[in-house]
Amino acid sequence: MPQTPLRDGALDSARFGVFGGRYVPEGLMAALAEVETAHQRAWAEPAFHRELDQLLRERVGRPTLLHSAPRLARALGVPGVRVFLKREDMAHTGAHKINNALGQGLLAARLGKSRLVAETGAGQHGVAVATVSAMLGLTCVIYMGIRDMARQQSNVVQMRLLGAEVRAVRTGDGGVKAAITEAVRDWVAHTENTHFLFGTVAGPAPYPRMVRDHQSRIGTEARRQVLAATGQLPDHVIACVGGGSNAIGMFHPFTGDPQVRLIGVEAGGRGLHTGEHAATLSVGTPGEMDGSYSYVLQDHEGQIAQTHSIAAGLDYPGVGPELSHLKDIGRIEHAVATDAAALRGLDTLCRTEGIITALESAHAVGHLLELAEQDALAANTLILLCLSGRGDKDLAIAAELLDAGRSNR
Repeated sequence: MPQTPLRDGALDSARFGVFGGRYVPEGLMAALAEVETAHQRAWAEPAFHRELDQLLRERVGRPTLLHSAPRLARALGVPGVRVFLKREDMAHTGAHKINNALGQGLLAARLGKSRLVAETGAGQHGVAVATVSAMLGLTCVIYMGIRDMARQQSNVVQMRLLGAEVRAVRTGDGGVKAAITEAVRDWVAHTENTHFLFGTVAGPAPYPRMVRDHQSRIGTEARRQVLAATGQLPDHVIACVGGGSNAIGMFHPFTGDPQVRLIGVEAGGRGLHTGEHAATLSVGTPGEMDGSYSYVLQDHEGQIAQTHSIAAGLDYPGVGPELSHLKDIGRIEHAVATDAAALRGLDTLCRTEGIITALESAHAVGHLLELAEQDALAANTLILLCLSGRGDKDLAIAAELLDAGRSNR
């Protein structure tokens, strides 16, 4: 679809280098412009930040904890390595998704919208949107792929308990990409009273920048906390990457510190050689998907590829345009962790630090273990790793796979 020109020079703010933009039907342009203008105005108002900060403090529990992880560090077997975990799993609803959901919920109220629509994969964004809807007195509809509903049933129950209508999406592969398509269709039909509360840093402008703005408090807090705890910036900052909201939220406040190595860990699934993975930054190519130009997993004819990950929140064939830009200019590194590596990361974190993390975050831990085994960590390295969510939603999957793995040893 051709790029539609934006008014008043807005195209520049819609891009990260060559990536980003708005590749959408003309009928959505006015709604996107309304959201962009409202966000820019709100972000410039101290009153908006006071309200948002108060709610994040009193209802969400921010700032979240910076957790020193000495037993995990010792398990790496590298002299003097220190590991700190940014505990987004301790936020209300159990993941970083509440930061963006609350910010956009307040924006929707300012716009006079009475209804929210959203997509969800792992279910954490859906739970966050349902929570915010209840807090602000809004109604909401959550679209979720039928495959994701089956493997994240506990989050489906939570969304419904919170008053959301959860609509099963049976088209496509039954995953988050199909859910996004259905949520946008709903929004197009009801823009007069509905706000599309997109959950990641992909999609058409202004969503990549707006979601980044809300999630960057993760890295802002972590930067301040690690300086207070150690007197220095970390050598490595590591986060898992699906669409990329927790990763860019963690990375953004460090992008101006060239001495800090930023590592995004994608879902290697059953291995890159199998084609059953979701490693967009690692093996994807630039293309248009879900309204923006970014790296995507596609064939030579531009058809979007099927993906696989044990972590529903990473099972997506695209990535945010800002992360694509940071990759191309060499500011971030991309890595992969297979399903097996993620399960090992989960198992290790449970047994060393008593933390049951989400399978998404377990990919980052699994990659950290592999870095140590590959002699890729120097002595006395300071590592900051984002735990984007807790593992309650994954207990059935993890129990089955971990038990199978142990029985095969």
